[in-house]
This record gives sequence, structure tokens and C-alpha cells, in this order.
Amino acid sequence: MSDATLHATEPNPDDFAVQISDQIESFLVAVTEVAKGDEPGSTVPFLLLEVSQLLLAGGRLGAHEDIVPEERYEPDLGPEPDVDELRENLARLLDPVDVYSEVFDPYEPRKAPVPARISDDLADVITDLRHGMAHYRAGRTAEALWWWQFSYFSNWGSTASATLRALHSVLAHVRLNQPLEELDGLDTDQGVMGDETLEFEAGRVMEQEIGEQLGLRPAK
Repeated sequence: MSDATLHATEPNPDDFAVQISDQIESFLVAVTEVAKGDEPGSTVPFLLLEVSQLLLAGGRLGAHEDIVPEERYEPDLGPEPDVDELRENLARLLDPVDVYSEVFDPYEPRKAPVPARISDDLADVITDLRHGMAHYRAGRTAEALWWWQFSYFSNWGSTASATLRALHSVLAHVRLNQPLEELDGLDTDQGVMGDETLEFEAGRVMEQEIGEQLGLRPAK
């Protein structure tokens, strides 16, 4: 993509920057709506869809050549918008499947799984995306794309990928009529835990109970 495309004053629907910003804006709007809880039974399927679509934008950013911002230092955007309410609403909607186990880097050997929360992860991803969107709305297109690309590699890409695996696992357990091993009592402040500890902490949650709370039904 040429500098002329990055710094164009008239937005073109076919431009890379416009397409990426549209995908990110769609994700921000959709997750905010899901967090309102108007359709609690569709929370997991909707989030699975939205995170999947967001990662398409991330893949495009990751495959693109390095984007260089116009200014050496990032302009001050002021205070970041608060995401606590969204985080809390998502945690409430996702209970009891909010907590899951994750390995941060699959290429680092002998790393034990650590507990994580889908609600925390989504709030973290949204914070990164909103930061870039503030630049985009201020007309700093190159700065926005640089931030989205940089933070994709450094944070939100891996976070969204882990969240996608967790959401996919929930639906797979329900639809394939398989009991789900829930990390009952495990929380994110307990630090790194080995496989044996995770197994000990895991409580049995039958798919029918999960389905009732999430509005899902297993395949017959």
C-alpha cells in the first residue's frame, strides 16, 4: 500500500485503511451491544462470530508490510475510555464459563497453563482497538494503522486468539454433547498452575446446565 493510500483525504471503500477501520468499528459496536445483555442466550455464539471476524482484520494487518506513523512520538489522546462496566457485564453473561486456561506462547517449552478470563480479554482487546480508532477518527490514518498493527503483534492478536479458542471450546462441548470440564474455583489471581493442579481444581459442569445458562442446546 502506498503512502498516498495511507494519507488520502477522501476515504475510498476499497482502501485498506477504510476496510480495516470498518472491521474494527463493527467489532467494537457488536461487542458493546452483546455486553448489554439483551440477548443473553446468544452471548457465546455472537462473540465467537465477532472475534473470528476481528481476527481476519488482524491477519490482514499482520501480513501487511510494516506501517510507519507520520510522527516520531504518538500524539496524546487523553484518558482512555473506561471499560469496567463492559467487562463486568460480560463476566456476568459468561458465568460460569468465563474462566479458562491458556498457554501464552506455544513455542516456549514447559510453560504451564495459566487461568484467564474471556471478559478480561475482550475488555483488553477493546481498549487497544479504541486507542487506534481515536487516531483514525482524528484523521491520523497512518498512526491508527501503525497502532493496530503493533498492538496486534504485541497484545490483542494473541489475546483475541486465546479468547476465540475458549469460545469455540464452549460451543463444541455443547453441540457435540460432551461434558465440559469447568475450572471451578480457579481464578486469575492464583498464578501459574500445572496440569495436575488444573485437573484437581476442575469441576464437572454438564452440558445441559451450560446450555440452559447460555441458551444453547446440544445436537441430538
